[in-house]
Amino acid sequence: MFKKILFPIDDSREAREAAKTVVNVAKTYNSDLVILSVVEISQEGEPPKENITVMSSPEAVSELLQQAQKAFTQEGINTEIIEKEGVPSFTICDVADEMEVDLIIMGCRGLGLTEQGVSESVANRVINLSPCPVLIVP
Repeated sequence: MFKKILFPIDDSREAREAAKTVVNVAKTYNSDLVILSVVEISQEGEPPKENITVMSSPEAVSELLQQAQKAFTQEGINTEIIEKEGVPSFTICDVADEMEVDLIIMGCRGLGLTEQGVSESVANRVINLSPCPVLIVP
């Protein structure tokens, strides 16, 4: 049913909590896992966002992906990692479409929760733009 799962991660507690669900679903359906992290690029004229500085560093994102891949591989899950630059919600949906994933699993709030609130969160945007089902883990 879910042959390929996309798990977008950042360095948030919510992403770490969602990892438990990813392990459960991936093992249940013997799924391949694509772990994605997006390096956020500041828009021209926009001041850097204080709460996502870790996700603005390609080195930190690369280390995060390596650690995640190691953890899932130890669980016996076939994993692939992808690092992209861009706007997280759009990039997540683009990768889901390109990789033809069957399910996206992500935390309900990550480092991308905006000042406008939940309606503008990455998770909410992904739900509205995704080409496949999305499982949001509280």
